[in-house]
Amino acid sequence: MTQFRYRAVTPTGELLKGISDGASEAEVAAQLQKRGAMVLSIAPSGRLMTLLSAEIGNGGALRASELTEVTRELASMLSSGQDLDRSLRLMTEDATSKRVAAVMGRVRDMVRNGTALAAALQREPKSFTRLYIGLVRAGEAGGTLGDTLERLAGLLERQRGMAAAIQSAMIYPAILLVAATGSIVLLLTQVLPQFVPLFAQNGVQLPASTAFLLATGNAVSSYGLYALALLVLAGFGLRQALQRPDFRLAADRLLLRLPIFGGIQREILAARFARTLGMLLSNGVPLLAALAIVREVLDNRVARAAIAAAAESAKTGQGMSASLQKTAIFPIRLVHLLRLGEATAQLGPLALRAADIHEERTRLALQRMVALLVPAITILMGAAVAGIVSSLLLAMLSLNNIAQ
Repeated sequence: MTQFRYRAVTPTGELLKGISDGASEAEVAAQLQKRGAMVLSIAPSGRLMTLLSAEIGNGGALRASELTEVTRELASMLSSGQDLDRSLRLMTEDATSKRVAAVMGRVRDMVRNGTALAAALQREPKSFTRLYIGLVRAGEAGGTLGDTLERLAGLLERQRGMAAAIQSAMIYPAILLVAATGSIVLLLTQVLPQFVPLFAQNGVQLPASTAFLLATGNAVSSYGLYALALLVLAGFGLRQALQRPDFRLAADRLLLRLPIFGGIQREILAARFARTLGMLLSNGVPLLAALAIVREVLDNRVARAAIAAAAESAKTGQGMSASLQKTAIFPIRLVHLLRLGEATAQLGPLALRAADIHEERTRLALQRMVALLVPAITILMGAAVAGIVSSLLLAMLSLNNIAQ
């Protein structure tokens, strides 16, 4: 018998942690499922086995695109009548990369040794998230693994699409901002200093604006690299500070309060919360267990606290929508749809409907943000360049007055 360390969620939303004896991870998972708990993770408790498990899991994690393709392919094979072992074998043999072949090969080996698919995926934590594993486990328990994987592939594709939309929206403003900053630095450090000897030889009294720009250019030339290094160190320091729960909570709260960006962040959180919750409920996961999993999916600590409060409210029979409305973290449209879902016993489908709405609102908000950022950066760049040129022309006019 081997000791396994486990984490599970009861139907009431209570998180269970402990160590259990069993011949395999599948046996321990079965014991927990008999108690009505949903398993989040199972791993050997021994130090050596834990290290070996970590080494196995760290070897070549699947990329997001590969994970989506693997999920879609496995769903298609199972839906066409193939058994799980044959499907995994075909995927391993026909893998598009060595990384996919290695990961799926290890999963197949564990499944052939009697391990449940969800437990096998648990041994690859770098490739498969807890949400992924939870949905697979629910699909196995309900006998709808093929349909569950098909929905999961759709979820992954939507997540990739949203991430790609955010990245694409920020590329052009970022390039424009870098170009604007580089142009201004070039004018201050390379162009303006060329006129300094001319002004000095003729004893010109420089205008205040020109003198200020020359001083700024000298400071950038002398201390620019030090300032850049300081910014990099500050970035590392901020990253370390965000590891502290209290500081991360304050930072997440500030992020939600920012103009424009805060609103977009709320829409993204609402879309991800609703999509994940709807998927879990549609696959037969109890509400409190689903909320416990959703908490781990969201990165924002303030949103996590709001979901925890909603879970406590649902546990007492008061429903979660009223609690979510009190926290004022999620958009009111989401709260109204969730309240309607609770009243009509259609919480899963209405949560998915809310996800569609907020994903579309996120896309529109990103478009509006780009539409505002690009002209704003262009105007600021033009104003800065015009100010530099104007200051230089004022100095040249002073030089012309002396010559006359």
